[in-house]
Amino acid sequence: MSRVADLLRREEGLRLAVYDDATGKPLLPGMTVVGHPTIGIGRCLDRKGLTAAEATLLLENDIAEIRADLARALPWAGALSETRQVVLQAMAFQLGLAGLLKFRATLAAIQRGDYAAAAEGMLASLWARQTPARAARMAAMMREG
Repeated sequence: MSRVADLLRREEGLRLAVYDDATGKPLLPGMTVVGHPTIGIGRCLDRKGLTAAEATLLLENDIAEIRADLARALPWAGALSETRQVVLQAMAFQLGLAGLLKFRATLAAIQRGDYAAAAEGMLASLWARQTPARAARMAAMMREG
């Protein structure tokens, strides 16, 4: 690391969750920010945000984590077509793994190869009512593989 990077890491510290730089407190939903929402080593999100390359790197890291989590939680899913695996990964990204695992009947239908029933289960959910266009696209992908 460069000398300036060493100095800034020492002076700013490394914070892996968003915090208020004026108070040092982690930001939680509904909190009032006194200073600037900041993350990492002094990255003020309201001033600089992220570059497209940084956002892509974060997404790639998130996808790798989701794939590993799904492999542990649903080992049978690795035998699905790539498209159906992508649907499960995208759902886990949006809902979290715990949220995806609540689709018990849908997951059971996928596991037994009944993709029409799985798609119907997806469309009959609160998730589909909250994000209807996305759910319709993903249900079609699940059905058609």
